[in-house]
Amino acid sequence: MKHWLWLSLVVLLLDQASKWLVLAWLEPYQVVELVPNLNLTLMFNTGAAFSLLSDAGGWQRWLFAAFALAVTLVLVVWLLRLKPGEGWLAAGLALIVGGAVGNLVDRMLLGHVVDFIQVYLPFIPLALFNPWPSFNVADSAITIGVVMLIIESLRGERRHDTAAER
Repeated sequence: MKHWLWLSLVVLLLDQASKWLVLAWLEPYQVVELVPNLNLTLMFNTGAAFSLLSDAGGWQRWLFAAFALAVTLVLVVWLLRLKPGEGWLAAGLALIVGGAVGNLVDRMLLGHVVDFIQVYLPFIPLALFNPWPSFNVADSAITIGVVMLIIESLRGERRHDTAAER
């Protein structure tokens, strides 16, 4: 299933290209409205998801880099051990690997992750999520990959339950 690593490479290239374009075109915190409730806003995240530990003083850069590297290695080994016919699972793993490496590159080269997609969710009445915390292409790939793994897990449980009933 190593041929799925092309998807990881595509995610990595799209992520890095989009970040460098935004870095070249926008000033930090400049808001460019694309459509209602969707902006480009250049931000820098020294923490993890939702800026977790962003004010920790700098050590978190290395913790998150090491974590991303470890997760990437585990997922690549998992991906390489998949059998033919497990394409959905392979695609999900490849998306997560590409996203993890994209954010790892930022952490290692810049000391922070470049985020720039800002979404408002007016149907959620919490100010905490309006706007939703900024994210990037890598974050999107990771999220889609995780959803695919959850769906595959649920499908696998359903197949297992159906087989057990026979």
